[in-house]
Amino acid sequence: MNNRFFPLLLLVLSISCTSNSSPKGVLDEDLMVSILVEIQLAEGKVSSLPVTYDSSQVLYSLLEKDIFLKHGVSDSVFITSMEYYLEDAEKMDRMYARVIDSLVVLESNPKPTK
Repeated sequence: MNNRFFPLLLLVLSISCTSNSSPKGVLDEDLMVSILVEIQLAEGKVSSLPVTYDSSQVLYSLLEKDIFLKHGVSDSVFITSMEYYLEDAEKMDRMYARVIDSLVVLESNPKPTK
């Protein structure tokens, strides 16, 4: 009798373990959080500069491109990943809670200015 339940148990465990992973072509949550933190910081920098709106958009676009290059991610993969995570409010809430926590830590431990 126990031998019948073992394959069923393996099937349930394998399904439950794979459901938390992101599908192919979608960034994992940790990388998304890192990128989102840097994007928030870039938005903050750009919005604090005394430049015109058009100039700030150009600057932000350059900073965003640098962020994607740093993480080895294309903008299309990032957009696809955002669309994926936006479909699951619980995952998105969890990720943005981590983003906010990271920003709070960075704010409480500022880097010394040169």
